Amino acid sequence: MSGTSWYAVLQYAGGGFAGWQRQPRERTVQAEVEAVLERLDAAPVTTHAAGRTDTGVHALGQVISFRLTRSWTPANLTRALNALLPADVWVPRTGRAPDGFHARKHARARCYRYVVGCDAASASPFRRPYEWALGRPLDAVLLARAAAAFAGEHDFRAFSAVGQVKPHYRCDVTHIRWRPRDEGTGYILDIESDRFLHRMVRFLVGASVDVALGRRPADDIPRLLAGTDNQEASPPAPPHGLYLVTARYDTLQPEGEGHPCSSSSTPRT
Repeated sequence: MSGTSWYAVLQYAGGGFAGWQRQPRERTVQAEVEAVLERLDAAPVTTHAAGRTDTGVHALGQVISFRLTRSWTPANLTRALNALLPADVWVPRTGRAPDGFHARKHARARCYRYVVGCDAASASPFRRPYEWALGRPLDAVLLARAAAAFAGEHDFRAFSAVGQVKPHYRCDVTHIRWRPRDEGTGYILDIESDRFLHRMVRFLVGASVDVALGRRPADDIPRLLAGTDNQEASPPAPPHGLYLVTARYDTLQPEGEGHPCSSSSTPRT
């Protein structure tokens, strides 16, 4: 295939999109980005993303791959993209990638973040679109117990959307931690895994919050992990509290050095 392989890191506010993946008659991030790349390359451009975020889900470091036939420098390509993309999408950087690089297939792991607001001010219009405005205190000890139960390799069918046909449903959660936000405003979950099932993080958060509110015992989580469906799972947390932080690769590190879940990019607090 002619051209040069590229990657780009995207940030976007998900509230105005029906997710990443192109859909007929719906506004998607992929369609917006590909339309701009087509203008810049004077030819159709296909992009591949590290994670296919759902409707309303945000991104702090979505990694995409694509090929361009025209000659660009990373600095000029970044400036051109940001000049043409809509205001709810921003590209902090681009770079040349190894030939054949594929943002989804070559990702070793992905990191997500979920933000919960526990104070009354979480209902503010400046916060509500970017977090779960729970407005109630959570038990930090119980949140930590829930996180510990999810760590490691498990079959996560009980914590994912129905209808997925996969060779297997096992995911290896290598990092998971709830941390308090500033001045008691809530909590942030950081989670990294080799793969994620559809809506998996939102189901994990929904169950963790139910445990931290005393709605179900922490011992429920190992029992649910042993199940084969989500019939007894807590409802998934709303999408607008979820952020794709970054992806980890062997061939490049688009977010710089360090553990992806310790990225300096942070949502609103």
